[in-house]
Amino acid sequence: MMRYLVRRLCLLPLVVLGVTFALFLLTQRLSPEMRASLYVKDPRQMGALEEVIRQHGLRDNVFKQYGRWLLNVAHGDLGYSPSANMPVAKALKEYLPATIQLALVTMIFVIVFGVWLGALSAFYKDKWPDVLARFISVGGFSLPIFVLGLVLLMIFYGQLGWFAPGGYSVQTDFIIHGPSFKTYTGFLLLDSLLNGNGRVFLDVLSHLVLPAMTLCIGSFALMVRVMRSSMLEELNKDYVRTARAKGLAEYQVVYKHAGKNAMIPVITLAAIQFIRLLGGTVIVETIFDYPGIGRFGVLAAQQLDIAGILGFSLLVAVLFVLGNLATDLLYTAADPRIRLE
Repeated sequence: MMRYLVRRLCLLPLVVLGVTFALFLLTQRLSPEMRASLYVKDPRQMGALEEVIRQHGLRDNVFKQYGRWLLNVAHGDLGYSPSANMPVAKALKEYLPATIQLALVTMIFVIVFGVWLGALSAFYKDKWPDVLARFISVGGFSLPIFVLGLVLLMIFYGQLGWFAPGGYSVQTDFIIHGPSFKTYTGFLLLDSLLNGNGRVFLDVLSHLVLPAMTLCIGSFALMVRVMRSSMLEELNKDYVRTARAKGLAEYQVVYKHAGKNAMIPVITLAAIQFIRLLGGTVIVETIFDYPGIGRFGVLAAQQLDIAGILGFSLLVAVLFVLGNLATDLLYTAADPRIRLE
């Protein structure tokens, strides 16, 4: 186990280097003058682009520029993001908690209801609960996420006015940036509870409803299908027939024996979906104007914010590698027969 963990951790820097270097090569398609203009904040400085190019070494070879960027990253300097109007490191620190908050809320509902409905569908195979579950999963999986998001926004905000886009209301913005509100964790749901402010908690939660619902339907549909297939496979194995022959209650056979083994592929899927959500739900955060890491990545790309793009890519690469490592380690908790060595 320890050798496996060390080996995977050693691969982490290589993956991150590969991803960031590939993106760094793409930025070299822009001319030095175009990249230099990103450092200019005052239009009157546009006539001094050559000085900016010389100062930042934008005509150096790509390996030298990439090495200089890595050195700055090692010192905690990811550059300045014009799209966020703040240093990249500060932007990532500010936007990431909102995305984690959204991902956690989404995955709680996906796992609880997806596993339950998938197991129910397998238990009542070819009966009306199974047909209904398959209809829901196929429909949810087939519906494009941007269409679903726009429909939900049109109905629940445009027509009913129940749930507004964004991360919180203007009134909440005044409260959380006021002197009486203390930031403990950066997660507004948790911080509002620690501050004893139920109004902020409910307001932030209401703004999570539509983006979480949009993400949940697509992820939930896939979870149901995987759990159903896995459970059907387990229910046809010899140990299940043996448990039934011993006179065990059906709920014990299904949920205690077959259900535990059926959870192994579900753990893989849940971990991958959670990592994807942490990497920034770009489409959903853009549709609902949600202040997460995905929307920051979109703004950085739209404004050719190279420092922001590289910082966003670095964060996503690290999250994906660590998430995949955590998924592999979770296998041993779900099934001790699996040997990582």
